[in-house]
Amino acid sequence: MKDADKNYNGPGSYDLIVLGAGSAGFSAAITGADGGKRVALVGHGTIGGTCVNVGCVPSKAMIRAAEAVHGAKAAERFPGLSGQAQVDDWPMLVQSKDDLVATLRQKKYADLLPEYEGVDYIDAGPARLIEGGVTVGERTLKAPKIIIATGGRPVLPTIDGIEKIGALDSTSLLELEILPKSLIFVGAGYIGAELAQMMSRMGVKVTLVARSHLLPGAEPEVSKALAEAFEAEGITLLTGLSYDNARRNDAGVTLRVIQDGKPVAVTADHLVSTAGRRANTEGMGLEDIGVETDAHGSIVVGDDMRTSVPGIYAAGDVTDRDQFVYMAAYGAKLAARNAVLGEDHRYDNAAMPWVVFSDPQVAGVGLSETRARDAGFDVKTSIVPLDQVPRALAARDTRGLIKLVADRKTDQLLGGQIIAPEGSDTIQTLVMALKFGMTTKALGETIFPYLTTVEGLKLAAQTFDMDVAKLSCCAG
Repeated sequence: MKDADKNYNGPGSYDLIVLGAGSAGFSAAITGADGGKRVALVGHGTIGGTCVNVGCVPSKAMIRAAEAVHGAKAAERFPGLSGQAQVDDWPMLVQSKDDLVATLRQKKYADLLPEYEGVDYIDAGPARLIEGGVTVGERTLKAPKIIIATGGRPVLPTIDGIEKIGALDSTSLLELEILPKSLIFVGAGYIGAELAQMMSRMGVKVTLVARSHLLPGAEPEVSKALAEAFEAEGITLLTGLSYDNARRNDAGVTLRVIQDGKPVAVTADHLVSTAGRRANTEGMGLEDIGVETDAHGSIVVGDDMRTSVPGIYAAGDVTDRDQFVYMAAYGAKLAARNAVLGEDHRYDNAAMPWVVFSDPQVAGVGLSETRARDAGFDVKTSIVPLDQVPRALAARDTRGLIKLVADRKTDQLLGGQIIAPEGSDTIQTLVMALKFGMTTKALGETIFPYLTTVEGLKLAAQTFDMDVAKLSCCAG
């Protein structure tokens, strides 16, 4: 076992035990093994975790397919063009998604294990923490340090009758053998927004229902712009309501809500719950050894990824931190470095980008206007609608806007959000601007290539001081 043998103390003994074989678990295990440590990577169920199996990979593959269908129809925004596309073979499309998932799961997870001699992969049942280690089935594993990375799962919202109607979630939706004619989505966060639009573009009649509004975590201007785009595509939005009950009947599933004091009933083939997730922490013995969890069952960790118990760390969706796969891998790497490599790193999400793969795409980084004010900043903002961005005009697609938030006193950028067809790629430039403390003036003076969406960031920065509508092309 190369250098890992130096700390091997007999059968069942390791330097580090990692619970969970998803993105976070693999990140932690690889980091420990690269540091010469002997690691037990304990999985349970399908290797690879949420992202590759039931999250990012399958959903984005299907979203891209839906974009291809919609793109043909959207050709009509160009004078002289027309187009049409439809779903001809839903089972074949689903199978192609499954094939991609299987390929990436094998290539990026299972096939990696032999490359790391210091890692033992153990899949013998659910793990339970004990003093100084864990039990897995009938085996006992010992290690001075443990990292919990068991991820999370979808949960049903509290609606009378919802547990009896066979509600779908983000996983089972993409496993349907027959393309439904109609769907109700409960929950309008990023998962609900992405999947609702995707299914609508596949030809399904979609109603999206939420207590507050579409993308409640986004800037209000951004949420409004996306709502307008959804409604233009024929998606029905029911927001600002409370739930009454859900019942299955001969027509399918009926959801009854109360909106503006009046009862409203919606019926569809299926109801899809995209209203939240919960950490996988049950049955692990956390209470027995004193690991603190919050009201949602998530493990509470400090900036060093330590839990309330010395020697035990946690990372990824099982914690109370950001629920993104790249942040899970990042946090797990920090946890492993701190736990077994003698380092001292701190979790930093100040310049963490996030993306909603709707169309137009929504992306953001840093503080929103409200959060910046709550943090005590003297805030200034700028908003540039996409009809002021040459790229959008040339593409005949001006849906969206760019909003920047800055400190009025120092002119330093604090955050920003984008809703644009290419917002997911554009946001990284703003990430770098925040990471290196740029001011709005510096961003506005930076050279950007013409006829790109990212040029909109420059225009938004210049909008703090001028009316960009009065500039000629490239004059800024």
